[in-house]
Amino acid sequence: MDESQRLEKENHFQFYKRYPVTFVEGKGTRLKDTNGKEYIDALAGIAVNSIGHCHPNVVKAIQNQAEKLIHITNLYYNEPQSKLALLMTEISGLDRIFFTNSGGEAVEGAIKLARRYAFKKGRKGNIVSMHGCFHGRTLATTAMGKKKYQEGFDPIPGGFLSIPFNDINTLENVVHNDVIAVIIEPVQGEGGIRIANTGYIQKVSEICKENDILLIFDEIQCGMGRTGKMFAFQHFGVIPDILTLAKALGGGFPIGAVIARQEIAEAFDYGIHGTTFGGNPLACAASLATVNTIISENLSDQAQQKGEYLIEKLKDAAKKVSGIKEVRGLGLMIGVELEFNGAEVVNKMMEKGVLANCTEETIIRLVPPLLITKEELNQVFNALILSIEEVQNNG
Repeated sequence: MDESQRLEKENHFQFYKRYPVTFVEGKGTRLKDTNGKEYIDALAGIAVNSIGHCHPNVVKAIQNQAEKLIHITNLYYNEPQSKLALLMTEISGLDRIFFTNSGGEAVEGAIKLARRYAFKKGRKGNIVSMHGCFHGRTLATTAMGKKKYQEGFDPIPGGFLSIPFNDINTLENVVHNDVIAVIIEPVQGEGGIRIANTGYIQKVSEICKENDILLIFDEIQCGMGRTGKMFAFQHFGVIPDILTLAKALGGGFPIGAVIARQEIAEAFDYGIHGTTFGGNPLACAASLATVNTIISENLSDQAQQKGEYLIEKLKDAAKKVSGIKEVRGLGLMIGVELEFNGAEVVNKMMEKGVLANCTEETIIRLVPPLLITKEELNQVFNALILSIEEVQNNG
């Protein structure tokens, strides 16, 4: 145990099950620990470092902005925020945006916006979420998610209804029960890289329009080029009423956002919602550099091509290697579902210098930086397959 690990054990809340490694440097797809060992980061801070660690464009933007202005208040205008607002509304096709510090805050903002919009129309009711979803760690966001994250936090906020994912019949049966909004991750991340069916998403959109129900897409993990398009909703031929973003939006710097249609955004009157730090000049400068890099380096297209390459290799391996139940993914958001607990596979991969993680106990999640090379993807692939074989042989 090194000094950083000892200090964490003595002083930090103990709710992270950390791996026994301390990272001190990151560049591109690589991380280096205190012993000088280098790793390919196929987890990317859980889909945060989509343009790699310490991308020079982001580093320069942060350095330049930090020398000029770090924080003011949203009582005043700041240039990076205004420029980022324009860029994000243009590329999303939605009309208005506000910035937060995290994904959880973004979803909280979307919840409040949906309820406020309904209130303005003389309505109130439930927000429908999907089984297997993950929308954050606040009380309201956990109320929409898995029971294990709600345990011990009663009373859990009401006004939420959870139904099966990709099940249009159940949605049709509940939409008349005072439903004001439906929130969906087009690709569930924590839920195991589960992709919404195109027909399902299109039918959900149709039902929402027919019943004056808001459609919220949570793209905190699957947005910003990750799935092979800038936004995952672009795969399905629909546009949400409200979109939440975070993670990759800042290139490693904390920032989140809620984007909405004009009519819906108008439900927020002056002073009804706000934030101290959200949209500060430093975060917005980092985000501007990040989004412009995704665009200029065609990283969405790269994610699609590289994702197809790795998924094909993994599906081919699944026919030959025992223990692999299913391979699924969209772009560079890939899940390898095993027939056994995957925790030890992750440990074996780390020994081989590749970082990944296991979600839902059996699903190895691969969400590497979008600029990862095919050679590095081959290394990730080899480490994963060898680790699966080793775990099974030792089991």
